[in-house]
Amino acid sequence: MQEYTKRRIVVAGGGTAGWMAAAALARTMGDAIELTLVESDAIGTVGVGESTIPPLVTYNRLLGIGEAEFMSATQATFKLGISFENWKVQGEKYFHSFGVTGRDHWSAGFQHFWMHGLSKGHEWSFDDYCLELKAAYAGKFAHLPDNRMNYAYQLDSTLYAAFLRKLAEADGARRVEGRIAEVRLSGDSGKIEALVLDSGQRIEGDLFLDCTGFRALLIEGALHVGFDDWTHYLPCDSAIAVQTASVRPPIPYTRAIAHDAGWQWRIPLQHRQGNGIVYCSRYLAQDAALERLLSTIEGEQLTKPNFIRFTTGARRKQWHRNCIAIGLSGGFMEPLESTSIHLIQRAILRLIRMLPMGEVSDRDVAEFNDQQMTDMVQIRDFLVLHYKATERRDSPFWRQCADMEIPDSLTQKVELFRETGRVFRKNDELFAENSWVQVMMGQGIMPQAYHPVATKLADDELAHLLGGLRESVAKTVAGLPDHHAYVARYCSSAKAEAA
Repeated sequence: MQEYTKRRIVVAGGGTAGWMAAAALARTMGDAIELTLVESDAIGTVGVGESTIPPLVTYNRLLGIGEAEFMSATQATFKLGISFENWKVQGEKYFHSFGVTGRDHWSAGFQHFWMHGLSKGHEWSFDDYCLELKAAYAGKFAHLPDNRMNYAYQLDSTLYAAFLRKLAEADGARRVEGRIAEVRLSGDSGKIEALVLDSGQRIEGDLFLDCTGFRALLIEGALHVGFDDWTHYLPCDSAIAVQTASVRPPIPYTRAIAHDAGWQWRIPLQHRQGNGIVYCSRYLAQDAALERLLSTIEGEQLTKPNFIRFTTGARRKQWHRNCIAIGLSGGFMEPLESTSIHLIQRAILRLIRMLPMGEVSDRDVAEFNDQQMTDMVQIRDFLVLHYKATERRDSPFWRQCADMEIPDSLTQKVELFRETGRVFRKNDELFAENSWVQVMMGQGIMPQAYHPVATKLADDELAHLLGGLRESVAKTVAGLPDHHAYVARYCSSAKAEAA
């Protein structure tokens, strides 16, 4: 049996990815590792990932982070989902909520019972059966018993990184200031043996985490693992972000508003609003995109525009030799479904589970890479769905999206739902059945049939089921406090109070 050798783990780069990794490793492994994080104050971060999804709630709990303290420090608000506006056609919107809609049967999702209800004259919207959706549009929120309200956060990612830094350093992580000048490889194994800084300081390690963002200095710059470009599925390649002062109380959801060459985001925090435009530079010039963004923002502009160019895709290997890519160094998925921080989290927790006792196992590396790529492909397909399933033909961009070839895996998912109303979740994929149902029906893909189990209910039983579910949702929402007031009582930040 192998003896454990104390691991020297080096995190290259700070920001959200670096400090999420450092905080989790330091808290989980403690003195069993020697942890060093290298970052330079002179290098900025992308810093626009402000909208998250529910797994971050679990991540923070695993690290023993008090929610109210975390939310106050990051000036966060609660998030119940995303409002998609102008995606199916201009002037229409739908909501992708967290949690469930209605009540599933073990053999079939609630959409089958709702479809049967339509055939019997029950014409209420699918939305009326979703607690998170109705609460979001009512501007309400509260923690409910038995975790009945599923939620995530809208936060300041720069402040989140600073919060995690304090946590990591308190648990023994060491931060070294400096710019990486060279990644030194071993001539025998080809593994990374050290990072050499501008100052000449040499940082040696056994495992290196590449958290250097789009630059991917280690995984690509030094190890040349290659990159799979997915822009033929996701054609947007540019974004501009800007922050503005709040002009109204923050709502408990993010907005994704489609335009003729992409989409815009609006993310309300306690003290300000995050705004951005994502677009395809083939159809919209940067100056025109900036003008469009600035003409639609509300409130005083607090920051200069942050211009971002990106290529959607994934590194062919996320773990190669003794280097693991975390965050943007491993690939990029545009922030349409707020998955950037989630992919960081998944990689970190997966690494901790596979942390080697002695020598790195090639089996572990292969398994890590397979699981990471599966995650990214499944998220990619979900994002592609938003662009493909559209009735918009009003611009060259949307005509390209409507006409593009899509992955076979997505075709199977869409056509299965269209023909049968069924959605199957594979390999513990991130987006559950209700997510796929809401987006597909929201963008006009309606099932042509439903499961026969729904017909087991007599007419009065069906009416009782549907009516009871609607009444429960409506009653719960009516009793919820205002989201803004709840945040102010629960986790108000000093900056928000000053504003």
